[in-house]
Amino acid sequence: MNALADQVLRRGVGSSDVPGVVAAATNRHGLIYEGAYGKRAVGEPDDMTVDTVAWIASMTKPLTTTAAMQLVEQGRLDLDKPVSQWVPGLRSPQVLEGFDSDGKPRTRRATKAITLRHLLTHTSGFAYTMWSEDLLKYQQAAELPGITSCLDAALDLPLLYEPGERWEYGIGIDWVGKIVETVSGKKLGAYVHEHVLVPLGMNDTAFRISPAMRGRLAKVHQRGDDGGLAATQFEIPQEPEFEMGGGGLYSTAPDYLKFIRMILNRGQGEFGRVLRPETVDLMSRSHLGDLTVRKLRTAVPPVTNDAEFFPGMRKTWGLGFMINTEVAPTGRSAGSLAWAGLANTYFWIDPARGVGGVYLTQLFPFADHKSTPLFLEFEKAIYQSIAA
Repeated sequence: MNALADQVLRRGVGSSDVPGVVAAATNRHGLIYEGAYGKRAVGEPDDMTVDTVAWIASMTKPLTTTAAMQLVEQGRLDLDKPVSQWVPGLRSPQVLEGFDSDGKPRTRRATKAITLRHLLTHTSGFAYTMWSEDLLKYQQAAELPGITSCLDAALDLPLLYEPGERWEYGIGIDWVGKIVETVSGKKLGAYVHEHVLVPLGMNDTAFRISPAMRGRLAKVHQRGDDGGLAATQFEIPQEPEFEMGGGGLYSTAPDYLKFIRMILNRGQGEFGRVLRPETVDLMSRSHLGDLTVRKLRTAVPPVTNDAEFFPGMRKTWGLGFMINTEVAPTGRSAGSLAWAGLANTYFWIDPARGVGGVYLTQLFPFADHKSTPLFLEFEKAIYQSIAA
């Protein structure tokens, strides 16, 4: 289907220092490439297949955002009203100011209210501990669980700054998931299944791994200091206190392409309309004003490296997506939409060229020095093939 993409992936996964990979691409009409290379777990016999199930982590965020935007369309949510009316836990957010000589955190009450737009654009002031040494220190001092525990206490974090002050990647979309639950009266997974996944025909995507999905599940790997790989038992809790709207979904490459096609087709899914065209347009343009997406600097090196897409290029944020403001070295058009998941899963959507793709592997730390370049090589191969 695409000899160049096959060559890129075969060469990249042919070495023992890259775990199994599934990659696929689509245009507005249907599949244009899919391939799978390597093993679902290093040292084990099961081959990676195109229907292999992976933890897609923060690739969950655009689907949770889609759920919230459906409720905005219905007038049940408002982008610019304080979200405390839907989740009382955000009524009095605290801003972390520092620590005293004993290491005790010092906080103050935020002077601005958090809005849904703040949460969807990562300008609420919330962050992730893995990319903030101060927030990690707070989490340890307060003895809070990590976000992947899916315990409610994991969300009891302060802001790093006032809402609207700057872009800071964080747990805002997990709070959006709770807002969707409050307004819809349904668990997040049930709402997303009924109103997003079913109209898209995404039968292999869920917060809870079904028996059929588990039979095709890839293991998450850890890269060691020596560069070697070891399969782990990491898994998102299957009986969570809250379903993690910011990163709890499991999916497959073919399933995620159905979501990408919906965005390329301005809200139309295979089995029904998911969003209005004007809503997709709203989600696909910048909401940051003069703010920019910044480089993520690791506070937990085993989990993530420093991370930045296309260094030197200004990036902004829509509702659910990073937006590149210039043509990317891969061929991705300016104004394209993209993001990634912590275990080195990636996607992009290029409305100008009518193409998008997904790359799934299962590996810590994020922004892996082997896997991230392989994703970008794959993307470049897709653009070269459609240009030819």
